[in-house]
Parts: sequence; structure tokens; C-alpha cells
Amino acid sequence: MKRRLERILAAWSARNREFVRDRSAMAWNFLFPILVVVGFAYAFSGGEQSLFKVGVLLPADRTLEQLRPTEPFLTTPQIQWVAIPGTEEPQARRQVARHGYDLLWSSSRYWVNPTSPKGQIVEKLLLASTPALPREPIQGEPIRYVDWLISGLLAMNMMFSALFGVGYTIVRYRKTGVLKRLKATPLTAAEFLIAQMASRLVLLVSVSTIVYAGSHALIRFRMQGSYLDLAVVLVLGALCLIALGLLVAARISSEEFAGGLLNLLSWPMIFLSGVWFSLDGAHPWVRAVAQVFPLTHVIDAARAIMTEGATLAQVSPQLWTLGALTAVFVALGAWSFRWE
Repeated sequence: MKRRLERILAAWSARNREFVRDRSAMAWNFLFPILVVVGFAYAFSGGEQSLFKVGVLLPADRTLEQLRPTEPFLTTPQIQWVAIPGTEEPQARRQVARHGYDLLWSSSRYWVNPTSPKGQIVEKLLLASTPALPREPIQGEPIRYVDWLISGLLAMNMMFSALFGVGYTIVRYRKTGVLKRLKATPLTAAEFLIAQMASRLVLLVSVSTIVYAGSHALIRFRMQGSYLDLAVVLVLGALCLIALGLLVAARISSEEFAGGLLNLLSWPMIFLSGVWFSLDGAHPWVRAVAQVFPLTHVIDAARAIMTEGATLAQVSPQLWTLGALTAVFVALGAWSFRWE
């Protein structure tokens, strides 16, 4: 056991030294996400967007299309409608409190935040068509776009660093014959993979912490939940994404093919995992596809902790999914790994 641990530590240390010596890659990992966060903070600090967003609480047996013929308000063309199952009313009301929705409507009442300028306009449109509908005000502070965005940017940076930093590196090792030479040493495949995962995990946690702290010092993000809970989500998410990178690189020896496959995985996750925009109101099949990606669960859990003060128990479905995906990726990667 002692010899095994020594071999893992030696491989881990060698990988860390290799990364530190690559100054350009190290600088890019630290500076790029900070520049993106700061850029978006100032680009979107000029006020609210012009599009109204209204949540519609649906009865158990009705759809939005079925309600429209009998509810004049739901035919207003200037509003983006988000269909919400009735069981998700508490979450939807929190969205109203945070100005995520300008108004929440049901057939028996509506909820609006009196401090929301857009909510007041939508309320006037509602009362013009349904004047007798009971009103329930909800108080809450608005969430800036950058407060909502930061969790997605941190997760996206982790994804690129995990997939390309691990997957591409191992493919390069295989192509240049490094793995072939390591095969002649007492180092086993499992020890090598553990060392690679541990090295990249330390890097991802360090980079994410520095990026968050540096960006927070400039912009002052909203943080409603526990930093410890956020750290647990980021660590588990990083492990899952690293394991996915290892799975991709388990047998591939072509850097070009590896790069194409990694891009094929990463870009759909960027657009469908909620990094840049919310999937509320998207087609159900789009939301279903998004649940396949580990990045979706990392972002959803981190965003809930940061903007809503959620606890680990409340984001446990995302944590269990990430844990299960990590176990599957590691098992398949170890089973299919080859040195040459």
C-alpha cells in the first residue's frame, strides 16, 4: 500500500510540475474566466432587457395552449410565457421575488414583486384583461445578470480545463510514447489515472477559488448560501468532468480526433446547460436533453446555492446524478484504458 501511494504521488507531482512550467497555459486558465466575468458584468449593467417574462401555473390536466382560448391575458404577444407545473409553485414564487419572472399567473390569482418595474407594466396588462383577479405581492431583491451568470462561467471554465486538460494531455502522452514508457514502470493504469484526476482536481479547485475571489472583489456577486456547500458542488462537478475527459482519452491516439470529440461534447453543453441563458420556456425535449449533460447539474446546483441560498439537501438530486455519472465514467475509462 505504501509503494502504491508513493507511485501515485510521484505521478501526481510530475503532472503538476509539467503544468506549472507551461506558463502560457497556466496564465490562460486564470485570466480568461476573470476577463469574461468582468466583461459581461459591464456589458449587461445598463438596465433591464425589454422582453417580459411571465410564469403560468398550469393545472394538472391543462396545457398553456388549452388555457389561451379562455384567458385573454395569455394571448398578449409581447410576453414570453413560461409553463410551470402547479407542483413547482414555491420555486416559481422565488423567481418572482428575485425578478426572474416579471409576474406569476394562475387562473385564481397572480403574484408580482411591487419593486419590479417590468412587473408593474405586466400587471397593468393583466388588469386590463382580467381586472378582478386577486393580487399577492412578493418582496425580494433583483438578481443581476452577472449574479446569475457567474456559476455558469465557473462551471464552463472547469469543463474546458477538465476535458481538454486531462483528455487531450493523455492522448498526447499516448501519441508521443510517454504512456508506452510508463507501462514499463511499476505504475499501474489505475494509479496513473488516479494521479491524473487528483492533479487536475487540485488545479480546478485552485483556479475556481482564485477566479471567484478575484471577480468578487471587482463586482461583488450575490452569495445567499454556504461557501462550504458551493465547494462540495464544485469538487463533485470537477471530478465528474475530469472522469468524462479520462473516458474520452482512454483509447484514442489521434490528437485531431480527440480534439474533435472533445469539442463535440463541450459545445452542446455550453449552449444547453444554462451557461448563458435560462432554459425556462424552452421546448420540453431541449430541457430533457440538457439533463443528460453533467454541466447542467453542476450549474443548477451552484446557481441554487448562490442565488437562492439552497442547501446540500435541496440540491441532492443534482449531487446524486453527478456522483452516479462520475462512477460510470471512471469505471468505463479504467476498463477501456490502454497504454499504447
